[in-house]
Amino acid sequence: MGAVTQAQSAQGGQSAQSAQSAQGGQSAQGERYPKQDRSRATRQRLLEAAVACLAEHGWTGSTVTVVAERAGVSRGAAQHHFPTREDLFTAAVEYVAEERSTALRGLAAQGRRAVVAALVDLYTGPLFRAALHLWVAASNEEQLHARVTELEARVGRETHRMAVELLGADESRPGVRESVQGLLDMARGLGLANLLTDDRGRRERVVAQWAELLDEALG
Repeated sequence: MGAVTQAQSAQGGQSAQSAQSAQGGQSAQGERYPKQDRSRATRQRLLEAAVACLAEHGWTGSTVTVVAERAGVSRGAAQHHFPTREDLFTAAVEYVAEERSTALRGLAAQGRRAVVAALVDLYTGPLFRAALHLWVAASNEEQLHARVTELEARVGRETHRMAVELLGADESRPGVRESVQGLLDMARGLGLANLLTDDRGRRERVVAQWAELLDEALG
């Protein structure tokens, strides 16, 4: 009888220990996931704040401290995610470019004029303004130059690829690739003009004309 009692007690102790371990594991897992969620949310706030600061204040006025204050986090938290200023701003422009690319993928069924207008919008919003400040800074800062050059080459390739897909362009035909690239170059030019004056009416007329030209060029 004593042996049975001891065995039952041992089993009970093991069961309690297992239950406590399981609860501890669930608790640790539950704590880990919210912590990861908070970390992702902090990172996203920093990226969005960095783009806004760069667009509004340029490179000189956009420090890690200014971005951290705008994002509502400490400078230490900002540097935990992005150790250097260059890390922060190149990641910010890349992040918003990726977000914009995701939005563009939903335009496939809306016709060429809508696609042309959306591509032009890429170069007339805060992302382009922020990227432009980054380009200017990179032209003068050696540390930033290589990173921005690589980033812009990658963003440019992705934008061209999406434009080809959204426009239904067959680049095996002569002149089609140049027509798509001409559209993107034109959109960039409109973006530069928009930095000084918001001539929305003229821009809409140019978009309409380019949509017609592309219909002819792409078939």
